Amino acid sequence: MSNQIVGNIGLYYICYELSKRGWNVLPTSRNAKGVDLVIYSQDVTRKHTLQVKTLRKRNPVPFGNRPSLMADYLVICRVSGEKPEVFVTEINDDIKNRIEKKTKNEKISYWLQIKNYEEFKDNWGIIGNGSLEVQK
Repeated sequence: MSNQIVGNIGLYYICYELSKRGWNVLPTSRNAKGVDLVIYSQDVTRKHTLQVKTLRKRNPVPFGNRPSLMADYLVICRVSGEKPEVFVTEINDDIKNRIEKKTKNEKISYWLQIKNYEEFKDNWGIIGNGSLEVQK
């Protein structure tokens, strides 16, 4: 599968999971800089932005030569098995400090290592429920 197809699988799987949790989900333009999803609650009182990174297998997450983390949440989706694995974390100083700078052949790239995101597996509770039900 092409990288674009793999990315689409991850993005739309995350849309599905968020919709199940009561959120209205709006994907943004593909491959544009910025956030990947905007979600808002059923009562329109809460809104969040998400950046989705999709991986084919258990690998570090690439952030290119200049990490741009402007969303509220980072969602990593691994699509290597029957059911995608999902890792959800807030984008805060803690997660930003976990991103490592690597230099190879004078080229700089940034990566979030496996050990630095696997603790957030199925951490959907951090985003909460978008339905009209009482929030936990």
